[in-house]
Amino acid sequence: MGHVYICTLVAIIEMLLFRELVRVRYSAFFATIEDTIPLFRTTQWMWFVVACFYTYGDFFLDAIQNNQELHYLLPYMQYMSSVSFLLYSGTFVLTITTLQREHIKFQINQLCWTILVLCLTFGQLKYIMHNIFNGLFWYVFPCCLVFTNDIMAYVSGMTWGRKFINRPFIRFSPGKTWEGFIGGWIFTMVIAWYLSGFLAKFTWMTCPTNEFRLAPVSLECELDPVFQIAQSFIPAQIFDILPRYFVKIIPSVVEICSKKGNPDALTRCISGEETHVHHHFELVFKNYFPVQVHALWLAMFASLVAPFGGFLASAIKRAYGVKDFDSIIPGHGGVMDRMDCQFLMALCTWVHYNTFVKLATVSVPRLTYMYSLLSEQEKKEFLQSISVQGRNKIKSLVDFGF
Repeated sequence: MGHVYICTLVAIIEMLLFRELVRVRYSAFFATIEDTIPLFRTTQWMWFVVACFYTYGDFFLDAIQNNQELHYLLPYMQYMSSVSFLLYSGTFVLTITTLQREHIKFQINQLCWTILVLCLTFGQLKYIMHNIFNGLFWYVFPCCLVFTNDIMAYVSGMTWGRKFINRPFIRFSPGKTWEGFIGGWIFTMVIAWYLSGFLAKFTWMTCPTNEFRLAPVSLECELDPVFQIAQSFIPAQIFDILPRYFVKIIPSVVEICSKKGNPDALTRCISGEETHVHHHFELVFKNYFPVQVHALWLAMFASLVAPFGGFLASAIKRAYGVKDFDSIIPGHGGVMDRMDCQFLMALCTWVHYNTFVKLATVSVPRLTYMYSLLSEQEKKEFLQSISVQGRNKIKSLVDFGF
């Protein structure tokens, strides 16, 4: 239905995650809390609202700055930090004033638990909205990786579990096996390569947007290079450090030879040709999307690191003696039971995107807005600097014959 509805879904999921996590401890100590600690649940949800304003205030500010049609809202957005701080101050004061001498140790423990839950949810999902508007690929694909790893780890564990390695993988979760962990990793890597190539063909997945639309529209954009067909050469030096017989069995690798008496004439080696002398190996990847390489790194994280979010969820359930966090999803438990590995994955995707994919995230509308904030003298200096850079660019192009 569109980016706005996906963001709304994510917001609802975050609310349910917070509810389930704080409810675990609340249910365990209900007898202590009931009728003795005033505004207990109220203060918890007030901390949730504070975290929501603080976390997504930056997102809305960035989204409005990147959309020139929404610049009229910027004068109001400058008060977002003040509103967040006002909410924080009020919640902090209310929390302290509700402390009871007889239960102060429990209440401090509960406050620490609430802060931990906020770190697990908002702290790691802070940038998931950015992932959505950077292109739905960066939201859908990481989610699919976690689902794939979860399913294939289960299948691998049921099929080969404890047939090769008898040592327990996680001591507090005896159902987890090394075979399941390794099998999930292998299958996720393979599926990541083909799934990313499939999703890269759809502009609805690859195009970023800065518009808040209630009705979905087709997206058109200049595709990022990672979503365009490319080919890459593997450096020959890599093959020089490997045994020659091992390199020859690598699919698509080509052996390049030089002719005796003419070492500069390089050609593909011909079996049995005595005039040819081995020179180096070449391997060319053709007709692939560069995003498929990024997908392998994300799949590596989804297989080797993200599952530990699930292990943490298992530890929490065992600590409080519950089977599931809730029963909102029939046959699966609560939202946390299904989303426990998505926290780290969403944060990893944002870090990877901003580090290796999109090194600069400044847009023309944002530059326009920032220019409007400058003083008259600063605007003159800026225009003068741009003019100098433009002349230097034109001069360099002329020097190179363009």
